[in-house]
Amino acid sequence: MAETTVKVQQGDITKVQTDAVVNAANSSLLGGGGVDGAIHRAGGPAILEECRQIRARQGGCPTGEAVITTAGNLPAKYVIHTVGPVWSGGSKGEPELLANCYRNSLQLAEENGVASIAFPNISTGVYGYPKDKAAKVAVAAVQSYLTEQNIGIKEVVFVCFDAENRRLYEEILNE
Repeated sequence: MAETTVKVQQGDITKVQTDAVVNAANSSLLGGGGVDGAIHRAGGPAILEECRQIRARQGGCPTGEAVITTAGNLPAKYVIHTVGPVWSGGSKGEPELLANCYRNSLQLAEENGVASIAFPNISTGVYGYPKDKAAKVAVAAVQSYLTEQNIGIKEVVFVCFDAENRRLYEEILNE
């Protein structure tokens, strides 16, 4: 297995230099608030145009699934759009759906020859997923994917919007 570096940094995911950035999208793929809005604004209209083509082909993107588009004006090659679950207390399959976001994004990245990928804190904004629980699921899903099937991904970066998320990810990765 290739050695993969897993890092945590705080900042703006639209400025990160990786082959792919992951967008915490909504199922319509038409942009929204938070990370989704920031990626669409910074990346420009090319991303939305490809999202519209995907919608025309398959409808939206179901929760836990992922689709890939150009990165437009972002410093990456691709944007991988994944739809995180809305938190409803944890008994509606949220952890599995959230883990699928990370696994499916990594799989799409590999299929497209991506060597480095940046993830935001999926579902922890307006979707209300508790940050500590989401961080545990994210790290576990990425680590299990990298152990089981990673062949080409050399670097995974968790890009945290706030200090609280950064601290949570650092604690989990240092365990």
